[in-house]
Amino acid sequence: MAASGSAPGVFGTDEADVPAVGPRSPCPCGSGRRYKACHGVRRRSAPVLRPFAGRVDEPDLVALRELVPSATAPLKLSASYLAEHPEHGDRAVLLGTMLPQAVPAIVRESGEILLAMQTGVPSDDASVDVARALLAALAAEPGAPVIPRQTAAGSARGDDGRAGPTLLDILDPAPLDITVHSGFTWWIPPSEDGTGPAPEVAAALERANAAVVPTVRLTSVDAAYWCSPGERTHLRWVQAYDEEPLLDALARLAAVGDLTVGVGSRFVGSFRADGLVVPVWDLAPGADADSCEEPATELRARLERAVADRTPLDASQRRMRAGVVGRTLTLR
Repeated sequence: MAASGSAPGVFGTDEADVPAVGPRSPCPCGSGRRYKACHGVRRRSAPVLRPFAGRVDEPDLVALRELVPSATAPLKLSASYLAEHPEHGDRAVLLGTMLPQAVPAIVRESGEILLAMQTGVPSDDASVDVARALLAALAAEPGAPVIPRQTAAGSARGDDGRAGPTLLDILDPAPLDITVHSGFTWWIPPSEDGTGPAPEVAAALERANAAVVPTVRLTSVDAAYWCSPGERTHLRWVQAYDEEPLLDALARLAAVGDLTVGVGSRFVGSFRADGLVVPVWDLAPGADADSCEEPATELRARLERAVADRTPLDASQRRMRAGVVGRTLTLR
């Protein structure tokens, strides 16, 4: 049986002539294999571990993509992009966590663009995917969802290994002004005649709203989100520090009992999202977001000092570090 190799002419088909299809679909080359086990193997690239690195709001972008159910932030296009495309200077763009049916973008009749961070399309580079959706929306006609054309993984990559422009290339570098919502009413544009949405739209919106976990973004520190998924409340805080210095710092604080965000809180572990570490705390019963503000500010100062401390960990701190590393959580 012929094997899928790097040489052209496998089953009489040059690799460049084989179109990309779904991973479980039969490979168009005619081998009888699924695409993911045939020509798709050579087109599969390693994921970009920190897709939003380089932006000052990288932790919040990760949070909008991975943690927050419903939030928005107005976007401003970069000066370099607008210099090449002045026709887009007055376009309104609203970044959101997710859109109906997990589409990447929607262009309203007014021309306003809704752009999603969370979509149903898996990716090896989230920043390129969101940027590609934004560019497609800027070029699309109003009134329809935008489904940007997906290129084969690994194709058309530049010197930096990216498969196209990123959000770093297209957006103004100022940090996002994020608003967290209790539901998805921002999906629906204001009605000019004062009537509400159609019944089927209202029903879909009600279902989406019912699934939203109550979430609040702290104002005293960046990228820290209080949430209440059930009877308990938690604080999930996306950290911009590199992983190894951060884990050492968490261990230093844990060793002296300072890894807390208020009385009754408990560090329960961390998970990784888009290349960043996200520590998680259980909060005291009844603790709301406001009660976390001052303790979070104090913890940030302690954490900064601990990260800056590069002396070797002592025996107690090493034991704590093993415990910190072992408490790896799965985000649900």
